[in-house]
Amino acid sequence: MSLGKGSRGYLAEINVTPFVDVMLVLLIIFMVTAPMLTQGVDVDLPKTRSVRTLPAGSDHLVLSVKKDGGIFLDEYNVPFEDLRQHLQNLVVAQRKQLYLRADKDVAYGVVVKVMGEIKSVGIEKLGIVAESSDDDTAKPKTPAQ
Repeated sequence: MSLGKGSRGYLAEINVTPFVDVMLVLLIIFMVTAPMLTQGVDVDLPKTRSVRTLPAGSDHLVLSVKKDGGIFLDEYNVPFEDLRQHLQNLVVAQRKQLYLRADKDVAYGVVVKVMGEIKSVGIEKLGIVAESSDDDTAKPKTPAQ
């Protein structure tokens, strides 16, 4: 504020520089962290013709089985021995939908063991995630249930 020479009194001016500085810092933080949030576990999915887009939102969890047999619930590594407890706490108790993503090179027996654990917990509806065979660059999709 400054005092004018005439009878106008005080002159009020808003300094927006600190506001712009804070907004630019927040924008940079968002631009750096946003790609990290969508990463997840790298799995080479099998391809199929009939698929739908995987639903967005937080009402579902994705169980991934990597080529080396590693099991991940969303992006967190879960030992097979603890899988039943994690599924009970995170999927059944919170009534979330579960989707299974298995690498196309994973042994059939490993996938069957994981599906057996899922069934033993009481999960009746399980979505299987695959990629569209029409488009090699398609995002992960799930078949119609």
